[in-house]
Amino acid sequence: MPVFRPRKKRILTTAEEGELRNPPSARIETAALRQPPDFIVIGVQRGGTTSLYRYLSGHPQVGSSWRKEVHYFDRYYEKGRAWYLAHFPKRGRFPVVGEASPFYLFDPRVPERIANTLTEPPRFIAMLRNPVDRAYSMYQMKLRRGVEELPFEQAIDREEERLAESNDPVSIPWRHYSYLRRGHYAEQLERWFERFPRDRFLVIRSEDFYDRPEEHLHAAQEFIGVERHSPEEMKTHNLSEYSEMDAATRERLEAYFTPHNRRLYRLLGRDMGW
Repeated sequence: MPVFRPRKKRILTTAEEGELRNPPSARIETAALRQPPDFIVIGVQRGGTTSLYRYLSGHPQVGSSWRKEVHYFDRYYEKGRAWYLAHFPKRGRFPVVGEASPFYLFDPRVPERIANTLTEPPRFIAMLRNPVDRAYSMYQMKLRRGVEELPFEQAIDREEERLAESNDPVSIPWRHYSYLRRGHYAEQLERWFERFPRDRFLVIRSEDFYDRPEEHLHAAQEFIGVERHSPEEMKTHNLSEYSEMDAATRERLEAYFTPHNRRLYRLLGRDMGW
């Protein structure tokens, strides 16, 4: 399939940017005319989802949601289907539309909610990063944002205690302090595989995407049903620099995740090399 580099998409105005979080009533009133998502990037946070989604949504055949992370199926489900559809273009503007909410993979309620909301199941893309590196990257992000104050070792030691404060998957403890739990990939994917056919899923190893972004972008484009397209610049988004993890802590976490990773390898029929 040929690779082509079409015109750049129009940049949103300030007013349009403001509508990302709260679609105006006019958009909600035309919800029935809007195209439900054909694909959803479901995870994981700190796994390259922002870069992949921006590359995908830069394709001229792909319409993006008004905001990258709509979070309808986890945080805003009570707003209703019309609110969700208001985030997407009207039917006929693009062959394919999609969104990316990396918390979806982790929230156990999301697969059933999608099945009950969307008549035609979309295609799902899951980007999985070495859970040790993903946990440390998430910690560093929370540290920068002022959400976390504890040293990393103390944060992971207190994770279960913090999560026990609430049973709500979108509560503050689960959203901010689930460093290790989010790396239980097999447990999370099993819930999705119980609800949707396996051929609706594309699982990308984040490390492979970082090493060969264009190759895996093209695979994702083929998966969602559009022609190959390479952006002019494959900039890595949300890239941060921070000190390396303590060697003893890394060894400890590698041992912790070993059984979870083995379960994942059996589920997928492939060794992720972690």
